Amino acid sequence: MKTNWNFNTKAVHSEQSPEKDTEAISQPIVPAVAYSFNDANEAAAVVTGEKEGTYYGRYGNPTTRTLERKMAVLEQAEDSLGVSSGMAAISIALLAFLKQGDHVVVTKDVYGGTHKFLTNLVPRFGIEYDFIDCNQLDQIKGAIKENTRAVFIETPSNPSLTLIDIEAVSSITRQYNIPLIIDNTFMTPYLQRPLDLGADIVVHSATKYLNGHGDVIAGFICGNKEIIDYMRKDIMGDLGQSLNAWESFLILRGLKTLGLRMEKHCSNAQEMAEFLESHPLIKKVHYPGLHAHPQFELANRQMNGMGGIVAFELKGGVEASKQFISNLKLAMISFSLGDPETLVQHPASMTHSSIPEDSLEDFGIAKGLIRLSVGLEDAEDIRNDLEQALSTLKVTV
Repeated sequence: MKTNWNFNTKAVHSEQSPEKDTEAISQPIVPAVAYSFNDANEAAAVVTGEKEGTYYGRYGNPTTRTLERKMAVLEQAEDSLGVSSGMAAISIALLAFLKQGDHVVVTKDVYGGTHKFLTNLVPRFGIEYDFIDCNQLDQIKGAIKENTRAVFIETPSNPSLTLIDIEAVSSITRQYNIPLIIDNTFMTPYLQRPLDLGADIVVHSATKYLNGHGDVIAGFICGNKEIIDYMRKDIMGDLGQSLNAWESFLILRGLKTLGLRMEKHCSNAQEMAEFLESHPLIKKVHYPGLHAHPQFELANRQMNGMGGIVAFELKGGVEASKQFISNLKLAMISFSLGDPETLVQHPASMTHSSIPEDSLEDFGIAKGLIRLSVGLEDAEDIRNDLEQALSTLKVTV
């Protein structure tokens, strides 16, 4: 149904209505593996895609299908595919365009799991890759080969929060007729819609902000219906990466408050970034909402908010960083992000540990960098926790 609803109304109501038999407002959970048909012709039509429907649980379920339709509305895509994790979404999106002998251009500022997939598994398929600085448009053009079949970026990057101009990159990929795939996990469709800016495929780790409660592992791919159908039938289903009904139900619940949560994440993160920027023990703060961020103007043009992640470096280096996060009382050390709780981690030894230590700077990651996923607690309490942990450090200013 086409509507003129704004984002929060869409997040609550799009593709959902009371269940026909019971009038229940909450989405039914349908965990079925098998589905029946009125006759053989109907069964064949569903399998071939001539008729909409579910025929086997490995290819989806009705609860997930409702969620996929809602995600497509929020990302303004033709369709979307819900899968078992963020890495499932990333790997499916890449493998949909890449085969033996192909090449992919990837931003050097990339999530550690994506880096590991590309360096560890992709070569076993005979696929080539190059990590480059995608803020340098000439480097993108120079990296594209005859066998290049995709460009993959994330913006803002994990964990250093480098931004990439989506419209500028998409103008290049259109020129070469190459799909542009964007990881939009940090922003969510509430803060950034890459398809509107020229991207072809958007991926998410729904584990993070989309669900928002730290109790689901899931991923999403959004794009045109033809490629999403191909991913569903010929990659996700065959590799067994489907999203189950219970986790889809939880994400449907989480999406209803996405806008409200992201506003709070953003306001808390802005306050923490400004506090850290003014603290004498802090060497550098990475947050696009700060005027000192080198891409502050791009952030305001491309995004509807600055996100809930703040990265920063202490003057005492790696040891001071580890001591700092160990001394936090409210914030918890964790690999994840986007939860109601404030979470903190040391990327070089945690999420990005697959990158060799001597290569970290090449990927824009300082060895002492800290990533702070600012939660939904009262800002004063988060700030007080940061302040008390900083006060324990014995660092010469």
